[in-house]
Amino acid sequence: MRPRIVLLAATLAPLLPATTPAQQPPSTDTTTARVVVLGTGTPNADPDRWGPAVAVVAGGRAYLVDAGAGVVRRAATAARDHEIAALAPEGLDRVFITHLHSDHTVGLPDLILSPWVLDRPGPLLVFGPPGTAAMAAHIEEAWREDIHMRLFGLEPRDANADAYRAPVTETTGGVVYEDENVRVTAIPVLHGSWPHPLGYRFDGGGRSIVISGDARPSETLVEACDGCDVLVHEVYSAEAFQRRPPEWQAYHAGSHTSTVELAELAGRARPGLLVLYHQLYWGATDEDLLREIREAGYGGRVVSAVDLGVY
Repeated sequence: MRPRIVLLAATLAPLLPATTPAQQPPSTDTTTARVVVLGTGTPNADPDRWGPAVAVVAGGRAYLVDAGAGVVRRAATAARDHEIAALAPEGLDRVFITHLHSDHTVGLPDLILSPWVLDRPGPLLVFGPPGTAAMAAHIEEAWREDIHMRLFGLEPRDANADAYRAPVTETTGGVVYEDENVRVTAIPVLHGSWPHPLGYRFDGGGRSIVISGDARPSETLVEACDGCDVLVHEVYSAEAFQRRPPEWQAYHAGSHTSTVELAELAGRARPGLLVLYHQLYWGATDEDLLREIREAGYGGRVVSAVDLGVY
């Protein structure tokens, strides 16, 4: 069945929460959708946390959300360590961009070009907010000499000569992609001054998965989840926030979601599992984030994601 790329209205569905799980072990099940957190990082240069990128793996195919630093190598590491063949470089051919901040897109040239060099058979399909097409076009122009040399130098490129291309579908919300494995719905969210930041909902592989991208508390995410199986949501420590300079407090309050705010939001969204990612710690720990969320009244299952965690 050929994928259908569309821009329609969203459709949404339900489930319920319980306690606090650890990372799921590797699984040989290729039918149930899995969330693989390739990178949990932020612009902070934390050597243990690579750039923000999440993979939803369903039906033997990987669907990426964002392309932070190191995305292709992190996917290759997950393919090796968790035996998820869909995350091998040649299989990376679909990405959904949440917004155009550099930490979420600095890996896009890598994602466009490296899997092509490593024999991806076709182009990378890119979905994102307005401005994504211009970014992809500028990447192709910036690497024009590399592309020319690989096409017309000594490399054997006849089998995938067009696979360096990255056709873009821009959206401001609604169903943006559907194939035999998943339906993907873009969710308008609130993030600082960005005009059209997005989250995404994936329905397929027996699960409903919502990924916030960068977002301050957004009612659209509550509505999109509404009992979803997994809600992957960004977060910052409400306690450590108090030590930030006033100008940065203003920025973070208008751009991101605190532990206290997320506890309230998740309580209404009712995910089966809440996964914290893109964590801003400012000296706090994963244990602190989980404690803050519980003390704010959230009693559902929650885990603070680690790089290469599978959920």
